[in-house]
Amino acid sequence: MTVLEVLQSSTDYFKKRKIDNPRLNAEHLLAHVLGRTRMELYLEFERNLVETELAMLRELVRRRGRGEPLQHLLGTVEFCGNTFLCDRRAMVPRPETEELVGLLIADCELRIADSKVVDVGTGAGVIALSLAAKFPQSEIVAVDLSDEALALARKNAERLGLSARIQFEKSNLLAEVDGVFDLIIANLPYISTQDRHLLSREVLHDPEIALFAGAKGDELICALIEQAPPHLRPGGLLALEIGLGQSKALFSTLAEKNYRDICSRNDYSGRTRFLFARYG
Repeated sequence: MTVLEVLQSSTDYFKKRKIDNPRLNAEHLLAHVLGRTRMELYLEFERNLVETELAMLRELVRRRGRGEPLQHLLGTVEFCGNTFLCDRRAMVPRPETEELVGLLIADCELRIADSKVVDVGTGAGVIALSLAAKFPQSEIVAVDLSDEALALARKNAERLGLSARIQFEKSNLLAEVDGVFDLIIANLPYISTQDRHLLSREVLHDPEIALFAGAKGDELICALIEQAPPHLRPGGLLALEIGLGQSKALFSTLAEKNYRDICSRNDYSGRTRFLFARYG
C-alpha cells in the first residue's frame, strides 16, 4: 500500500469509530511510524510501505480507534512552543491550559520576569517549564502529589535543559511547601466524580487523580484558595484554571477569603475558564 492509500484507509477507520479529526490523526500516526513530519508525507504519497511499517501503523491505528489519546501513542505533546513527553503518568495538557500560560505572559510579563512562582499540581510540568523557558530570571517551584507525575515532569525538565531552573517537590497542594511567592498558578482537578459518564474515552485514559476532585468538582480549588494567603507576598497573584459553571461560587469564595482584584477570563470558546485574584 502507498502512503496515500494508507492515509485514506486509516481515515475511514477513524470515521467509523467516531474519532475527531480522523485525517489529522491518521497523518500524525503515519508520520510517527515513518519518522517524517506531516508535511513531508505529502511529498511521498506514492511511496510503498513495507510490512514492518504497516504492522506498526496497524497497531497504533487500532489503539487510537479504541480511544487511546493520540498524545499517548506519539509519546509527546506540543505546548507553548516546546515538545513535552506525554504518557499515562499525567494528564494530557489541554489547549485551555496553554491559554492560561499565554494570558499570564501577556498580562504579567514584567511582574513574572524576576519573581518566585509555584505551579501547584504540575503534572507533566508543562506550566512550570513553559514559564521557566520564558523567564530565565524567575525562581520556579513545581509541586504534585503524584510521584509518577513528578518523575515525568523531571524528565521533561531534563529534555528541555531546565532541570537547574526548577525545584520539584511532592506536596498535597501547598501543605508541604515552604516560602512565599509572587505567583501561585494551578490547573487542579476540577471534574465532579458524578460527571464521569460525561467524559470522552480519551479523557478517561488520564489518571483519575488528575481529573476528579470530589462530588462538587471544586473541592481542591477551594482548598488551595484557603491555603494560598500565607504563601503569597503582599499583592501576590493567584491564577486558576477552573471547570465550567464554577466561576460564580469560586468568585464568592475568593471574596470571602479577602482576596482583591478578583477577575475572570474566558477561554477561546467564550466559556469562563480562568480566575485571577491578589492577596494582601
